[in-house]
Amino acid sequence: MLFSDAALSRRLERAEGHACAQFAAARRKRFPSSGAEWMECSGAFVVFDGLDSPVTQSFALGLSEDLEPATLDMVERFFYERGSPILLEISPLAGTRVLELLCERNYRPIEISSVLYRELVDTPELPSQEIRVRRAATDDEIALWNEVSTRGWVHDYPEFRDFFAQNAAIVAARQHGFCFLAELDGVPGAAGSLSIHEGVALFAGAATVPELRRRGLQNALLRERLRFACQHGCDVAMMVAETGSNSQRNAERQGFRIAYTRTKWRLAATAE
Repeated sequence: MLFSDAALSRRLERAEGHACAQFAAARRKRFPSSGAEWMECSGAFVVFDGLDSPVTQSFALGLSEDLEPATLDMVERFFYERGSPILLEISPLAGTRVLELLCERNYRPIEISSVLYRELVDTPELPSQEIRVRRAATDDEIALWNEVSTRGWVHDYPEFRDFFAQNAAIVAARQHGFCFLAELDGVPGAAGSLSIHEGVALFAGAATVPELRRRGLQNALLRERLRFACQHGCDVAMMVAETGSNSQRNAERQGFRIAYTRTKWRLAATAE
């Protein structure tokens, strides 16, 4: 049985950090002028994916070794050199000394999220004959996945059409990532992604086109990704959701439980 402790937190935070690092690497390859970059520092991942990207932040600080001021200097310099705000995802299992150091250096909390996990066991095949889920592997399937994913997200956030279209293409190009399509009676209607790092499967990016919502596609997509993760040696799956949100409740309905609630910190501007 897996317990919510520092060892599990280290695995989960590093899995998300690795996925974000690969996302930045894919953006840099596809858009060389983006300046996307990442580094690994004291067991943490530090990622720059652009000034407005949710991927631009650090993960797993203080979980592999004590967070020292010199390490924080290095992380801050990485962001400063790219003109970026300094954003750090901090697990509560890193300990109170990390929080004390951040407060001493004028950091402020700006976001709270729930990290959820589920131990993996063999998942049965989906019994429905109407829904089919498959991995998108060929160029044509990846293009279709990109289209379905973008349509699903843009329906709720039409002002971000270009953002979602570009990000979907980068997700599909990321190393150690896998894309899945769900079809209802042969019609593609939902898309989701999965990344794997050291036995942890990170579930993200699920979206359904508006006309096929509430038809079981997301449940089927989740089950197939769980099955795929089991087949590829993962022993734990994870999701991240806004604390108390519908996404968190949906994850809990699917057997995920909260490992911990973490806080994102931002370095506040210093008065001259």
